[in-house]
Amino acid sequence: MIKKSILSLFLLSSLLFQGCFDEEKKVEDANAMVSTNEFVLTTLKNKQIIVKKTEHGFIVEGNRDKIIMFDVFATWCPPCQAEAPHLGTLQKKYKDKLLIIGLTIENAIPNAKLEQFKKQHNATYTFANSAQNRALITEIADMLQLGDSFPIPMMAMYKDGELVQHYIGAVEEEFIESDIKQALKK
Repeated sequence: MIKKSILSLFLLSSLLFQGCFDEEKKVEDANAMVSTNEFVLTTLKNKQIIVKKTEHGFIVEGNRDKIIMFDVFATWCPPCQAEAPHLGTLQKKYKDKLLIIGLTIENAIPNAKLEQFKKQHNATYTFANSAQNRALITEIADMLQLGDSFPIPMMAMYKDGELVQHYIGAVEEEFIESDIKQALKK
């Protein structure tokens, strides 16, 4: 009787775990079907941003002719905190010509914490908080040949799918604005 119970328990456990592994495999297969050249980000306002990788950079669907700047940061990083209001100023100044997207390196950060960061540091630009943030950050770093470990903040500016400039560490607002003006002339 004990052998039958143990055998039954073993078979039931095997079926249960097999079902879990099958579900994980289905999720992996679905993720593999999504193009590695496309990233779907979710903003704090629950809107989707579709970022497409080009040969030399990135474009954001629906933002043709805009300069796209990715700000890779962390909420706990003092230089990231210091640059946020400057990026907010640039976003306001060039609102129709510039799209700044904040990408945190922090995994599974609550939206409330990002909202608090935005408010506290006057970061009036778009923040994405989704599972694909990390994949996009990795792609940006790879294209810039920065390796797996790079300092933050890290910003990358693109125009028409081409890299304009990238920055490592806190950068003066005037330098970024100069590069924005240069890119707008092209």
